[in-house]
Amino acid sequence: MLGLEQFGVAHDQGSSHGRTRVIRQAYYEGPDYVPLLFRAYDLWHALEQEAGTTLLTKTGALHMGAADSAAVAGAALSARTHRLPHEMLTADEIRKRYPVLRPRPDQVALFEYEGGILVPERCTATHIELARRGGADLHFQERVDSWTATPHGVSVRTSRDTYEADRLVMTAGPWTGQILRDLGLPLEVTRAVVYWFEPRAHVEEFRRLPVYVWEDHGTNAYGFPYVDGQGLKCGFHQAYYEVTTPQTIRRQVGEDEKARMGAHLAKLMPDAAGEVLSFSTCMYTNTPDYHFIIDRHPAHDNVVLACGFSGHGFKFATVIGEVLADLALQGRTVQPIGLFALRRFGSPVR
Repeated sequence: MLGLEQFGVAHDQGSSHGRTRVIRQAYYEGPDYVPLLFRAYDLWHALEQEAGTTLLTKTGALHMGAADSAAVAGAALSARTHRLPHEMLTADEIRKRYPVLRPRPDQVALFEYEGGILVPERCTATHIELARRGGADLHFQERVDSWTATPHGVSVRTSRDTYEADRLVMTAGPWTGQILRDLGLPLEVTRAVVYWFEPRAHVEEFRRLPVYVWEDHGTNAYGFPYVDGQGLKCGFHQAYYEVTTPQTIRRQVGEDEKARMGAHLAKLMPDAAGEVLSFSTCMYTNTPDYHFIIDRHPAHDNVVLACGFSGHGFKFATVIGEVLADLALQGRTVQPIGLFALRRFGSPVR
């Protein structure tokens, strides 16, 4: 197996960095994701065992907002559909359990026990290490410039060389629209910013928080417990973004952006929004319905692609890798990926 990457190991130029990532099962984006999450959890734990490291830390997850908000109602639908262990909490119960949180009286939360944190850079590096142990030939700092495919094989030209193979798997993130121009995929790349704050007080209470998703008047935000050496991480999800490209993304973060995040954070956690310790930019590659694309190329059975993860794909990395291997080697997968088919956008997939 040959792997090609235009940047380095566990780099920060795309969408798979940021020190921490949320993983959860009560998926407000839809119950169809939950079976994939069950498999993803199993594979994350198997990866940990094989590598002798910790990648997933369970904290529980709070889905907060109005009872009829997508964050709460959607999570509740997934929890009921798949019988996930969870609790429903009133605003008073949220405040009693987590005194640093100040939800409005009309807000509620679903608490799920299996939510937690992945460490993305460590996850990526671990996958790379085990792939190499298994005999994979991995090339970094090598950009893919073009590719061709016939029924008999594929050819990939890079910044260094040209390679021939039987099959090709493409996971190009925000570069997908450029490397798969022939498909005219309806992808939109947006800039997202994450922040780390130092709380004004009660750091020990912030250490005890679960990961959370919070919908407030249609604005979605997410966050993590306080991590020593990092701070309190938070960000907006699909809000206050700007359309960009990998070549033109604005990496600088303005004082107005920091102030807006701090003000929003303070509505839920008045003591949280102290000094901004650091920030980072990343890219979402969005589909019109915010669901993934995982499929075979409509013109080439020996080309498989995955893209359009819309800011919520990292937690699925293990199972998506398994699915892509299944599709490339066997032409099918036992995992339920019908939701992610290209045909929903009018692409002529057989």
